[in-house]
Amino acid sequence: MTPDTLMTPEKIFLDGKTFVPADQIPIPEWPCVTSERPQPTLTVKDDDLFLVTDTLGNISGCSLNDGNPSMGLLCCDTRFLSRLELQIDGHSPVLLSSTAEKGFSLSILCTNPRIEDRLKADTVGIRRELVLNGALFEELEVSNYSTSSISFELSISFDADFADLFEVRGYDRQKRGRLLRLVEPTPEEGTSTGEGISGQSVPAVQKEQSLSLAYEGLDGLLMESRIQFQHRQPDYFKGYTAVWRLELASHETQKLGYRVNFLTNNKSTSIVSAPFTLVQAKASEMMEEQHWVQQITRIRSDKGTFNHIIERAEQDMYLLRQSFGKYKTVSAGVPWFSALFGRDSIITASQTLMLNPQIAKETLLLLATYQGKTDDDWREEEPGKILHELRLGELARCQEIPHTPYYGTVDATPLWLMLYAEYYAWTHDVETLEQLWSKAVLAMDWIDRNIRETGYLSYYRKSKGGLANQGWKDSGDCIVNRKGELANGPIALCEVQAYVYAAKLRLAEIARLKKRIDLSDRWTEEARNLKLRFNRDFWIEDQDFCALALDGEGQQVDSITSNPGHCLHLGIFTPEKAYSVAERLRAPDMFNGWGIRTLNSLSPAYNPMGYHIGSVWPHDNSLIALGLRSLGLVDQALELFEGLFDMTNQQPYLRPPELFCGYERNGDNAPVQYPVACTPQAWATGSIFQLLQMIVNLVPDAPNNCLRIIDPTLPESISSLSLHNLKVGSTILDLEFERSGSTTACRVAKKRGNLRVVIEA
Repeated sequence: MTPDTLMTPEKIFLDGKTFVPADQIPIPEWPCVTSERPQPTLTVKDDDLFLVTDTLGNISGCSLNDGNPSMGLLCCDTRFLSRLELQIDGHSPVLLSSTAEKGFSLSILCTNPRIEDRLKADTVGIRRELVLNGALFEELEVSNYSTSSISFELSISFDADFADLFEVRGYDRQKRGRLLRLVEPTPEEGTSTGEGISGQSVPAVQKEQSLSLAYEGLDGLLMESRIQFQHRQPDYFKGYTAVWRLELASHETQKLGYRVNFLTNNKSTSIVSAPFTLVQAKASEMMEEQHWVQQITRIRSDKGTFNHIIERAEQDMYLLRQSFGKYKTVSAGVPWFSALFGRDSIITASQTLMLNPQIAKETLLLLATYQGKTDDDWREEEPGKILHELRLGELARCQEIPHTPYYGTVDATPLWLMLYAEYYAWTHDVETLEQLWSKAVLAMDWIDRNIRETGYLSYYRKSKGGLANQGWKDSGDCIVNRKGELANGPIALCEVQAYVYAAKLRLAEIARLKKRIDLSDRWTEEARNLKLRFNRDFWIEDQDFCALALDGEGQQVDSITSNPGHCLHLGIFTPEKAYSVAERLRAPDMFNGWGIRTLNSLSPAYNPMGYHIGSVWPHDNSLIALGLRSLGLVDQALELFEGLFDMTNQQPYLRPPELFCGYERNGDNAPVQYPVACTPQAWATGSIFQLLQMIVNLVPDAPNNCLRIIDPTLPESISSLSLHNLKVGSTILDLEFERSGSTTACRVAKKRGNLRVVIEA
């Protein structure tokens, strides 16, 4: 770098600050403390913000290629912090305890290692608390537990690569924007900060200080992480490391802190308004969560551990809620899928209708606003189609990926129609029914256009940036035949045909209600014909099982998978075929003791660590359990219920993961974790509530002012279960279930409204 470059760097002005490109100014860096292997992580989330750290509360990676790639603080698919590292005299603290129990905050207790002859081990106690609420807040209490005074330096290093989430996941980008460095005026000009253009350390004056990390994207947007220090100010800065020279008397405690705001073009990136202090942030989060708890159905049993699993699921469903414009729905999962998804959001909303039907309402309305309007092969958009995934990061804004939104999903549209009918059955919300009727007709028109040629709804990738597989099993290696060979598209998945069948029957009922007898009769007849063809074309005679799919030649993709289990509760199978599928799913090569595998263990393609070729997914199993229950196979459904709850009971924070490995359950062995499973994850969390609804077997009919409770059956692990604040139509009621031997009794403990409750043994 030439002296002239240093003297006359390109300048960018923002909010009274001056930035220059990072490569034009040398910034001294504080050394990272690195690890040879990925570390366990802690995760917290608040609306569109989420933070993943190691168990010390640190983000130790220094670039896209270092550290644990999933770590960082992200908002709107952009990593606004890629380093957040606490050190004592340049050494990593020693962890004593840490927790992310509250979901929106981290609490860490740590101490110092032995540092030469200057500081004995376990002398300093450091209590860290990090909170998300529209911004990141941290407060540290640093205590001296020795009998004499001590002095040392405590530092926090910050950095931000502003990487798009797809880059963090491994997307190889050819060109990026510019990282920018803040240039501050010299101390003689009244500065209160810590470095000049030469990068030399400068003492900081004791007033509120700030650091700014910035990036100019290829689309011209200027993103900034602005760090403001509170309580005691840093003594000096070295690069983007704040350093405090601490002198603590015996048993003295000092408090440090900071707030990080995330800005795009000088406006808050997060949709949530940030308070000023950590105390205010905690209070705001707790008030909002308490409001959420008051709105939902409260489900409790006589077993403490069972209740803890339910309470965690309630809290995680609250945490996964995310704002998209004026609506709020559940994002799919942290860290990779904290975004709007079609299929995931719809299935989760269906799973949680018993918990809170408002989730379904806002999901329906939000997805309807993005319903496809034109034919666009890049985004795989078509008129009437429901989106797959919406992303807000730089890659999407620059059209490097098609997620603006991307429509490459075959099942979101019929699932949206199913949820539309289910929501109405639970709520009798005529206003929303009317508001979305035209959207429902457009969605059905999309289905009909796409099944015209073969009679089945299928997918085939059109976009070079899209997904090869577009069902819920969307990895590249999962659509295989019994020989383990990949199938060629277009692919017609078995469960998707069941979704179409159910959507046509349910929408036919609504059409009849609206006096559209022509549509009702047509859709009913089409559903009847689909059922006849499906049972003929998808049935594998020598396996007495249903094919995973039909391929582009109309041939069966004849592997034994979990997919046909999704069809069981939708009525598309003839009774004898339904029972045959149910029995086969519980064979040892499919059921591993915790749950049913995605692919049978005898397949040449089976891999217990494979994403969709041998692993076990809680949401997959909860849908299968629902199907077993619908066939009257109650004991079999309860076996799945018990296995999934036993698995969840052994997970960190009692939180069901997105998936886990398909290894056999033997004796006291624990379920084997899938290395990069999302947690919390929406439809894994939702499976808890779907399984609970399965055992009590609620069948709402709010338009006819009725709730049927059909043969409720509690598992042997619990003796009583209560539902308080359950909403069906305009009625709120409390239900109590009690098991005595093999019989479960139900009574209506309280009712506010005139709903008829019919309990059927």
